[in-house]
Amino acid sequence: MTAPSFGNLVCAHTITDFADTAFPSQASGRTIADMTDRDTGDRHLSRRIEAEALPAWRRITEGEPRWAAAAAIVAVIALQLALPQRLNLSSRYLLPGIELALLAMLVIANPLRIDRASRPLRSASLTLIAVASLANAYAAVRLVTDIISGDHKVSAAALLATGGAVYLTNIIIFGLWYWDLDRGGPATRAAGTRQYPDFLFPQMTTPDVSDPDWEPRFADYLYVSFTNATAFSPTDTMPLSRWAKLAMMIQSVIALATVAMVLARAINILN
Repeated sequence: MTAPSFGNLVCAHTITDFADTAFPSQASGRTIADMTDRDTGDRHLSRRIEAEALPAWRRITEGEPRWAAAAAIVAVIALQLALPQRLNLSSRYLLPGIELALLAMLVIANPLRIDRASRPLRSASLTLIAVASLANAYAAVRLVTDIISGDHKVSAAALLATGGAVYLTNIIIFGLWYWDLDRGGPATRAAGTRQYPDFLFPQMTTPDVSDPDWEPRFADYLYVSFTNATAFSPTDTMPLSRWAKLAMMIQSVIALATVAMVLARAINILN
């Protein structure tokens, strides 16, 4: 056997370098499928890192606990049952019974967390809030009408208690509206399918001084409703969409009329 010449060695080395450059997967012992799997994994990792870098209110999160909104609805039903009979739209128990039945259906569908987005559940939730709004709107209109006409014969304490119940119910109901309409509702917010919010909370504008895992829950919307009903205008949370602005305007009008008329009549009775 003859020894390989210098020219043959140079030629073989050149061919090997060309193979390493043109076919890196074969040179390193990895197949094209291995490279594709690695590239796919890198893309998934990059997307996960990018998603985790987003604030919680922008990314996919677990559903909001059910108990807070359910407790608020139970409080609304209790306040409606405590009102005098003349302030009820029909029977004392008709509308509260409908609200309780709808609440039971929603709790059965999502007992712990609100993480199921479906059209029937969405319709049931909005119907529940609409029925509660109808009942409280009738009570507020009837209360103001009775005060103007002087048809009611109650003490100042009883009038203040009735007006306070209507006022407090108004706060809870609008808190429910804001909570169930902002970015499509709690289930849609948890899924992260809508990018633009209807309410701009302080934590969204100053993320450096807030928990990166913060996202709006029912308590935040209830606070927005309370401040709007007491200040008759937005405070630290700004409405962005037109429906949010109109809803806050309507709530302020109802709250102002209720407070002004009830206090004026109560002071007149005391005098």
